[in-house]
Amino acid sequence: MLILPSQQTSTTMSAHLAQTMTLLGLTLDELQQKIESELASNPALELIEERTCPMCKRPLPPRGSCPICSQPSSVQSEDPIVFISPREDFYTGSATSTGEAPEEPFVSEMVDLPSYVLRQAAADLPVEDRLIAAYILTHLDEDGFLTTTALEVARYHHRLPSEITALIEKLKRYDPYGVCSANPVEAMLAQVDILSETMNVPAYTREVVAAYLHQMSQHHYQEIARALGTTTQQIQKVAAFISENLNPFPARAHWGDVRNPNSSDSQVFHQPDILIYHLNENPANPLVVEIILPIRGTLRVNPLFKATLKQVEEDKAEEWRGDIEKANLLIKCIQQRSNALKLLLEKLVSFQKDYILQGDLEMKPLTRAEIAGQLDMHESTISRAVSGKTVQLPNKRIVPLAIFFDRSLAHRTLIKQMIENEDHPLSDSEIRSALKEQGIEIARRTVAKYRSMEGILPGNLRQNRTR
Repeated sequence: MLILPSQQTSTTMSAHLAQTMTLLGLTLDELQQKIESELASNPALELIEERTCPMCKRPLPPRGSCPICSQPSSVQSEDPIVFISPREDFYTGSATSTGEAPEEPFVSEMVDLPSYVLRQAAADLPVEDRLIAAYILTHLDEDGFLTTTALEVARYHHRLPSEITALIEKLKRYDPYGVCSANPVEAMLAQVDILSETMNVPAYTREVVAAYLHQMSQHHYQEIARALGTTTQQIQKVAAFISENLNPFPARAHWGDVRNPNSSDSQVFHQPDILIYHLNENPANPLVVEIILPIRGTLRVNPLFKATLKQVEEDKAEEWRGDIEKANLLIKCIQQRSNALKLLLEKLVSFQKDYILQGDLEMKPLTRAEIAGQLDMHESTISRAVSGKTVQLPNKRIVPLAIFFDRSLAHRTLIKQMIENEDHPLSDSEIRSALKEQGIEIARRTVAKYRSMEGILPGNLRQNRTR
């Protein structure tokens, strides 16, 4: 079949976009494994061992980062300095003068989804229900959906199906919202119910989620409006709300301090993908953001391999050209990955600067959709860029990059501080009233959920602790 030039260009662009998106979703270690695999399997790809800056391509000094890219654009500038750094410069943020790594390795706790949900639920469940909840949570698939039914669980544990259904409904209300649902629609309906307690949900949202998601995905707003007897503008509001607030696959959302459902280890030594610190370790200076690139040197197409292509027999020449195209594609896609992360971190660090410098109470509400709009990117691109990545903050604490989008963090931290400083065990209603006095309007059930997410017992169960 003859491929027209326009078709070939379209195919090449699609392959470029697909690989860029794949690489964007990889963590530091996964990207390193990908590069090593390609170097081992593709003779057209080679790594030149040289100390050059991944951004400006200038030679690097014997130690430390690029003297050009790691400096502010002007003396007065307070914008973050964001640059790409090779792995051997990994510890420049904490040891620029000696080049030595910190004495203690980085530690990050890996918690699987069932354990994370059970930690929240355990304090709120009767003892006899905790074992059943654990059983239910072990039947979650990779998207957070149940692979069993309430009837099957009821038979196994000799309980009434209605009791198991009530327990599943309760589990859906823990972070991530909608977990333990049977399908995406059920998960999104659970999220609508929960969010309606703390924010204004547009009219007809439940109806659209329940019956018109397919038409919504195709932007048939007028058709949906006619069916529901409302206006196109109202359906557009519903579409915006769904895009910004609902996740059809709960397990794909950020949950917990660290998300790594594929890890069987409860604790691993872990290096962050990104370092944030003050220039020259001086708090008065701008923030520096190092995005780690896991190679030392420069990837390129082997010039000898390319030159020899003219002398190769035709039956092998096509295979060699394919190897060269794959090598070129990988190099370009890695550069695109770096550029996308750089643009994202510049926005994120500027927006969440108060959180970075002052702590959890200063986290500002932010959605992936908002950042995507500012960067003129698709929301799925932001989600891939954030997925699985970790950041070391100036205080040396390592957090998931996704925490920058945690809209409940400031409220959870405030509730935690209230309980730590309480002179008597505060009930959820008292906490809600105290928050209201500070201008924070959230429902009592939301207070209970946030308290559970922090692993804190209800007030009546904290009596013994305070005596």
